[in-house]
Amino acid sequence: MEIINIVILAVSGLLLLSVGTLRSINPINAYAKNSGIKLANEVNLLNEIRGISSVMLFSGVVILLGIVIPQLTLTSFVVAALIFLGFAIGRLLGVVIDGKPNKLIVVGIASELILGSLNIFALVKLLM
Repeated sequence: MEIINIVILAVSGLLLLSVGTLRSINPINAYAKNSGIKLANEVNLLNEIRGISSVMLFSGVVILLGIVIPQLTLTSFVVAALIFLGFAIGRLLGVVIDGKPNKLIVVGIASELILGSLNIFALVKLLM
């Protein structure tokens, strides 16, 4: 596997693994620190956050496995592209409907667009 593919998968997977883990363990502090969002200590909200955080965590695991298991490389790029572009598109929809969020979230949107695009680029290159 080319080094660029390894780097794209490693950055994508480690980011999702770390954010997913932090938000699963302590969503109130993780959101406040990483996006400036103050969450209420509300059981249903925290349950929903932990659910999506677990999806992020396990997506990170699948993406990282694509580095060491060649049969999963294609799947890893697809998962990474879907997760990052899915978040970015959802957030951009939120910008249109709800208004502009804080700087930390805008940086997150940019990062998601970049990582999603890099994964699409690598996926297309892999399929050629």
